[in-house]
Amino acid sequence: MSASAGVADAMTNQPDTGSLDIAVSDFGPIVEANVDLRPLTVFVGPSNTGKSYLAILIYAMHCFFARVGVARRQAAGSFTPPPVPAQRSTDRLSDESIEILAGWATAMSPSLDRDPDRMVGDILPESVARLIRPRLHSLQVIDNAKRDLDLEIMRCFGLDAIEGLVRRPCSGRARVRLQRRVADAPLFEQAFTVPAVGGPFRVSLSDETPLGFVDMPAWFIRDVLDAQSWSREGGWLELIDSLSVSAMHYALGPANRPAHYLPADRTGIMHAHRIVVSSLVGRASHAGFRQDSPLPVLSGVLADFLRQLIELGGPRDQAPGLRSLATRLEREILRGAVQSHRSETGYPSFLYRPDEWKDDLPLMNTSSMVSELAPVVLYLRDVVQSGDTLIIEEPESHLHPAMQVEFIRVLAAAVKAGIRIVITTHSEWVLEALANLVRLSGLPKEQRKGIAGADLALTPREVGAWLFKPKKRPRGTVVEEIPLDIEAGTFPAGYGEITENLYNDWARISNLAQRAADH
Repeated sequence: MSASAGVADAMTNQPDTGSLDIAVSDFGPIVEANVDLRPLTVFVGPSNTGKSYLAILIYAMHCFFARVGVARRQAAGSFTPPPVPAQRSTDRLSDESIEILAGWATAMSPSLDRDPDRMVGDILPESVARLIRPRLHSLQVIDNAKRDLDLEIMRCFGLDAIEGLVRRPCSGRARVRLQRRVADAPLFEQAFTVPAVGGPFRVSLSDETPLGFVDMPAWFIRDVLDAQSWSREGGWLELIDSLSVSAMHYALGPANRPAHYLPADRTGIMHAHRIVVSSLVGRASHAGFRQDSPLPVLSGVLADFLRQLIELGGPRDQAPGLRSLATRLEREILRGAVQSHRSETGYPSFLYRPDEWKDDLPLMNTSSMVSELAPVVLYLRDVVQSGDTLIIEEPESHLHPAMQVEFIRVLAAAVKAGIRIVITTHSEWVLEALANLVRLSGLPKEQRKGIAGADLALTPREVGAWLFKPKKRPRGTVVEEIPLDIEAGTFPAGYGEITENLYNDWARISNLAQRAADH
């Protein structure tokens, strides 16, 4: 097997655990952020500094790049080919280029015998990559892509105008840039501005950046090999257009996979989802389109969460390792089982059965901890796949500190299973638990025996903590990475200063009280 084939196998058969950089300026309350999205990424900082803004933006970009954006949402449930570049009359393919494409299609045909419906992906030969790179450089890669992305961002935030996401005061536009390094090659970069509605993406990549394709339908290749259907040059242009877009998705790696968002108010939604669904969810997909709606519109984040709840419990193939994560969460934290049952009308209800009980409890009659973690259990069991991104706001909500630590270990196990995690938090316990897992990775395995979480150590390249710091000039938030403080045993986020101030206040109060008692 060739070296390139070995790399292809590794990238095709395993989830992408590499980093994805996102740089943001003048977006929401954020003045500037340059975040390395690692397999487990933590956003921490004071309230109202933009943690959820950045988390929702990441979710919106996943929705768009995973090809489930607003413009293609109606096709959910069936395969929708990747959007293709707007073809130009000046586009020409030489006989040599057509011969290269035909040779590639012929070489790919044996893979159709292994999976007749779907081509998972592979690295493109350099001869084909050379045909694609100029198109990624010079074309607006996806026709109307910027408009569709603007609509997806508006939907996720529940806004009617994307201009509302630009920080004030500033130059009048926000900037977003995605970067990813494939292996040791130079960075692939995709950039755009908000609210430059209708403007093209800016794509930047080096000639040394490897290109590949992902998740193409097998009938593409069958049609390529059909001489009658593909004898015209236009057919080959269509193929190279589709390969160009697929190569962009490949280069973006983790951003091309689905993301799932568990909002901070999920406990209330779990209790009242029937009422919320019946009154609002039908209107939620109209953000950005309806200007005369008499009722408030749900954000896309909440609407998607409600849709997932409605769909839970249906038939779905699932990796056994992810089901075991759900079971671990039930066994070690909830001390009971979470279940979903469908009524005759198909609508789900959610129940909890404590260990050693014979009867189920409606979720609304359980503790806030159970309601908080129930959707995590259900998502791990029925929704999230290896390679997906799971975004959880405030995972510590309603959890005792000891349970927060246990929950972080479950999330570490999820990372080990190939799930990418993003969390927002205000918890010092969460940061200290993560610090222990990272520090643990520096010990030889034989020395970890007997230490809690010994099998869940995460390397510094797998964990990143980012502090959202408010500033007065310019007014807004600057996001900085928090290095692990080995002596303090945590990712210092300012909680130590709060503790010190409280202690100093206590000492002063005690001194004054003693003086009063002496007199």
